[in-house]
Amino acid sequence: MHSRDETANPVPHPQAGNHAEQSSIAALVFGAIGVVFGDIGTSPLYTMKETFAGPHPLELDRLHVMGVLSLIFWAVTIIVSVKYVIIIMRADNRGEGGSLALLALLNRATHGRPGLAALVGMLGVFAAALFYGDSMITPAISVLSAVEGLEVAAPRLHPAVVPLTLAILIALFMIQSHGTARIGVFFGPVMTIWFATLAGLGVLNITQAPEVLWALSPHHAVVFMIEDGKIAFLALGAVVLAVTGAEALYTDMGHFGRLPIRLAWYLLVLPALMLNYFGQGALLLTHPDAIENPFFHLAPGWAGVPMVLLATTASVIASQAVISGAFSVTRQAMYLGYLPRMGIVHTSEREIGQIYIPVLNWTLAIFVIALVVGFQTSTNLASAYGVAVTGTMVIDAVLIALVMHLLWQWPARLTVPVISFFLIVDLAFFLANSTKILHGGWFPLTIGLVIFLLLTTWNRGRTLLKVGFERNAIPEEEFFRKVSEEVVRVPGTAIFLANVTGGVPLSLLNNLKHNHILHERVILLSVIIEEVPYVSYDRRIEGFDLGCNCHRLNLHYGYMQSPNIPKTLSDARYDQLGFVYEPKTVSYFLSRKTVIPSPKPGMPIWREKLFAWMFRSSTNPLEFFCLPFDRVVELGGQVEI
Repeated sequence: MHSRDETANPVPHPQAGNHAEQSSIAALVFGAIGVVFGDIGTSPLYTMKETFAGPHPLELDRLHVMGVLSLIFWAVTIIVSVKYVIIIMRADNRGEGGSLALLALLNRATHGRPGLAALVGMLGVFAAALFYGDSMITPAISVLSAVEGLEVAAPRLHPAVVPLTLAILIALFMIQSHGTARIGVFFGPVMTIWFATLAGLGVLNITQAPEVLWALSPHHAVVFMIEDGKIAFLALGAVVLAVTGAEALYTDMGHFGRLPIRLAWYLLVLPALMLNYFGQGALLLTHPDAIENPFFHLAPGWAGVPMVLLATTASVIASQAVISGAFSVTRQAMYLGYLPRMGIVHTSEREIGQIYIPVLNWTLAIFVIALVVGFQTSTNLASAYGVAVTGTMVIDAVLIALVMHLLWQWPARLTVPVISFFLIVDLAFFLANSTKILHGGWFPLTIGLVIFLLLTTWNRGRTLLKVGFERNAIPEEEFFRKVSEEVVRVPGTAIFLANVTGGVPLSLLNNLKHNHILHERVILLSVIIEEVPYVSYDRRIEGFDLGCNCHRLNLHYGYMQSPNIPKTLSDARYDQLGFVYEPKTVSYFLSRKTVIPSPKPGMPIWREKLFAWMFRSSTNPLEFFCLPFDRVVELGGQVEI
């Protein structure tokens, strides 16, 4: 039996590493088109409409059309093509992306700098919290705006828009428990058809007013901003809808790899989006009356219903990607210590990323349905959209600046101007969207703040529990040396789930107190979730011999892996464990702790009560670690914080 070096570099899971070895680049590009770009790919459904007919409508003339098109093109270029695709996607945590992956990456870089580490932690967690607000609005606005195409194709069906939207969304949340493996194979083809249709409709309308292509010049955006000042600034609140979904490119990087996402963006998605936006601009110049819904007016009259069906399908796919992203972010937050344990169901035997979290699924469903019923139209929802997105963009700019400085060690003469430019752009969009707060923007912010409170309360409470355990812990070697001479040993193996920091677990003390025996072989087992996405098999088990036929085992997992204790032990070798693992002779002992809030220094009493409620609501370790029901013994105890 031997221990392994904790600092050894784990090998990433195949899905997070060399994707080219798993599948061809073309297949990964195709897959990325179906999953990654749904949110930003459905933005043409509402962006131009909200810019000219939203809460701050613009006069429909050449100056404003050209100015808005120029703003959209350069916003997408700066924020998506340069900031996210070129720069931020370089900051991967062993192949994985997203706010929490970036947080884990910077946590290691800020080790020994408590002030900076605290700032990074707050920013990263708040960015993750804002994502939940977006994950509620995206399905609502995407599907609602697609179904609203019926008002163009068949105006008499206007009363059916909201009920039909609700039916589609309810069906979408109901199928989550079955996974998307079967229907997922259609995502790539459908979204490819969608982007090809966007491009085709755009080209068809650009030919009617080709002068709109001059809007590629940034001077049209500058003239618009100078001429209209305040109104142009407020228009940024609608223009930003064109870049919603940029974060998904970074978040989903681990599923497809950096190169396939970049290729899909530059070769198909970006050209299709720009052609469609410019096509809508050309349509508005030649047919101003199309402003009620410029996207659906791009198509000939006979194509109205097919376009509604295609747009609705694309919106459902975009919503599915956001829901799956919420599951993934929640799993990361659980394993990194920011959320209590929740039941996770794996819906695919082959795809590790295919998971379903029942509590989160139905919580999202309730809020999405409430949004559709409460706001009624995509225009009203657009007023709530963008605040959280731009807030996340600002946070990402700050975090990537720290990555440039601490990890990449770029010189200040390069980092400062680059980040300053991005921050100016991001802050301009954020301030423009701040006017939406009273008109619905409060919703994602409120959701974000509530989630942030829950994440930080759980993390802080776990820290207080850890400190309490360490303070009262009995050293393991001393304990076993003393009791093994006095206590009766009975046949079998007892595995006690223990704290990572060491010490005798409460379940072992209670078992000894009430039953007055020790098993022939005693194992103190801890599960350690590392701040890397995947831990390779050869680093999974770390073992120590405590003497007296007692052992300590530490099982290491990445935050994208699901801990399965029996399977890990069954797959392990004798030299890793130091004993022969026989499932039929093993009993697992769990500590059923009850958290008691107290006036001790730590957290305000109301946060301690909140933590105690979260602790009670967390999933039993029996389910979370896949322990066999008939071989588990639970022993209770109380812990003050």
